Amino acid sequence: MGETITFWVLAVVSVGAALGMVFNRKAVYSALMLGTVMLCLAVLYAVQDAPFLAAVQIIVYTGAVMMLFLFVLMLVGVDSSDSLVETLKGQRVWAALAAVGFAALVILAIGNAVFAKEAGLASAIGQAGYIRALALLLFTKYVFAFEITSALLITAALGAMVLAHRERLTVRPTQKDLARARFLGGRPSPLPGPGTYARNNAIDMPALLPDGSVAEGSVNRYIARYDVEQGHLPEDPKLAEAIKHRAAVESAESAESVEEESK
Repeated sequence: MGETITFWVLAVVSVGAALGMVFNRKAVYSALMLGTVMLCLAVLYAVQDAPFLAAVQIIVYTGAVMMLFLFVLMLVGVDSSDSLVETLKGQRVWAALAAVGFAALVILAIGNAVFAKEAGLASAIGQAGYIRALALLLFTKYVFAFEITSALLITAALGAMVLAHRERLTVRPTQKDLARARFLGGRPSPLPGPGTYARNNAIDMPALLPDGSVAEGSVNRYIARYDVEQGHLPEDPKLAEAIKHRAAVESAESAESVEEESK
């Protein structure tokens, strides 16, 4: 009875997560939905007295493969706008053929599950145990599919590296070049950290120089803009004015970068 209740509860959750993965427009949310499906499968394996498969499902697929997906998303970047330009010719035709093939596989799997006789776990694994039976199937009958899957994962990792690579337009400065540029500039030493010599050590509080003046560059420009928008300004008028000026500089730089990208 408990196994049946667990199955139906997890079946609803996994099917809902699978549909969310397919129809969600944000890639990060789709990856999280896929992780939910994998966790549900791990629990179903554990209920079916297969703890090894449950552990492998969590450690390998949910842990390693999902981290690979998220790593690819972080490298490539996620754009909220959808491109309507077909970069690969004929991709819609191949996608339609793949959808038809996948639908045929789903129909065959459902038919096999409905009309085939139940074998049971004991008859499937035999006397050697399910780990040995799984290893024999994996490295004999399904070795080609296993190798193809590994090749696809390696290809995905290499594709992420290629997509994330950016050609450098200028020569990479060395440590000597950076030190020389710093000493030739007007400020050879780095700026003090936020809150230094101030009344508190908050990261959104400008640092005070030894002469009492405010170091505007010590506050992150994004934090300064957020404080101005939300009205989280200090009571000291000098510090508040420094944060406002820093936020104005950030807004001006953002506007300039948007204009350059539009050109």
